Amino acid sequence: MPRTEIPDVPQPETFTDAEAAVDRLIELYSTATDFLSDRFAQAMRDGAPETRIRAFYPEISITTKTYAHVDSRLSFGLVAEPGTHSTTVTRPDLFKRYLTEQLRLLIRNHGQPVRIGTSTTPIPIHFAVAATNTTVPQQGAAGFTLRDVFDVPDLTTTNDDIVNGTYESLKGTGPLSLFTAQRVDYSLARLAHYTATDPAHFQNFVLFTNYQFYVSEFEAFARAMLADPSSGYTSFVSTNNAEITAPDGVLDTPAKLPQMPTYHLKRGDMGGITLVNIGVGPSNAKTATDHIAVLRPHAWLMVGHCAGLRNTQALGDFVLAHAYLREDRVLDDDLPVWVPIPPLAEVQRSLEAAVAEETQLEGYELKRVMRTGTVASVDNRNWELREKSGPVQRLSQSRAIGLDMESATIAANGYRFRVPYGTLLCVSDKPLHGELKLPGMASDFYTTQVARHLKIGIRAMEKLREMPLERLHSRKLRSFDETPFL
Repeated sequence: MPRTEIPDVPQPETFTDAEAAVDRLIELYSTATDFLSDRFAQAMRDGAPETRIRAFYPEISITTKTYAHVDSRLSFGLVAEPGTHSTTVTRPDLFKRYLTEQLRLLIRNHGQPVRIGTSTTPIPIHFAVAATNTTVPQQGAAGFTLRDVFDVPDLTTTNDDIVNGTYESLKGTGPLSLFTAQRVDYSLARLAHYTATDPAHFQNFVLFTNYQFYVSEFEAFARAMLADPSSGYTSFVSTNNAEITAPDGVLDTPAKLPQMPTYHLKRGDMGGITLVNIGVGPSNAKTATDHIAVLRPHAWLMVGHCAGLRNTQALGDFVLAHAYLREDRVLDDDLPVWVPIPPLAEVQRSLEAAVAEETQLEGYELKRVMRTGTVASVDNRNWELREKSGPVQRLSQSRAIGLDMESATIAANGYRFRVPYGTLLCVSDKPLHGELKLPGMASDFYTTQVARHLKIGIRAMEKLREMPLERLHSRKLRSFDETPFL
């Protein structure tokens, strides 16, 4: 059995200062990944070493002996019961703002220090070298068996047990965070792959759309904001991490777009807006939200197109989802269909106010262009071809007013991941009433409505950004035995 070589790291230490605690996390993580990267480069150059090479994720823990007496309106920042709660941490440099705020709340609310040290969870070599743009060769290409020397990703620590409420902890112990470090690392790698932008560019407010037409409008809006020094926006990032800071900046368009083209209108406080074109279908919607959730955004909204299901609707009308009929099926194993997905008052009010501002309609007059009700999401793009007594009857029984393939998935994953969510769709066709999405109709619709719809989504996000986080992150999304971290 070969001996194991590990880096020298400081002994575990307690901290009452959140910033100092995060600085120690950064130090521990940097020491571990630098060690692994150096040893990996050496092994690729000189062949397999005689020792096993291993380093561990940093860990945060806090121990409390009493129940917390804090403001009952809070939905995060406190442990549910006395005991020890802990979590492994990756990329503390990327999550510095988030971690500092979460630790500050814990220390303040419980009057106890946090303990920072190394965990017993090894860092997989694939994740350790990711920041150096080093590629780990596939099995058999390294000249030795990689797993004999370095740790590789382990699915036993890369899952959603905590999020899904199936995690089993010992009495008196519990998780601090919804995600383990390996689960976060997995999603960071997937995000870079699917969106062709670095996770560091993602902002705290995320818009999802199902059409590329919104992208050019988003870029035009971004350039207008960069021309206005008072806007607070600092740069615009396109695919392949192309970034401009001036309205006339040049963005190189890649010859081949990634699966989910993503664009970021950034602010210094991460309070900007990210737009993700997830394309069509619930699978992409789940994939995107599965991974973006680890970044702990403050809200995500769906601003796409839908089929209007009522004869009184017109092309271009807005649909504000108040409930969801989930026939997308991709989340059934993680979130049973009997779980209700409630509307969030803070998000609903922001969306309605944004529609009112953009259309210059108020109160009862707003009903001329917007209807609130159930949105159905299905996994069959050609649902219209089914015989009427099937899907159409269920749609009528559900009182649905709009149908798409993504909104319910995004909302359900927002509920599952405790990320505030909402949906504002635009009617692009009425298949039950003879108005199909045909080329000529689509062209006129896109020309007149996309810009307005996108502006409404952006304005709603700006309203949410102005809201205190304690109000935005609703208690509706928190379970009985919840993690202290948001």
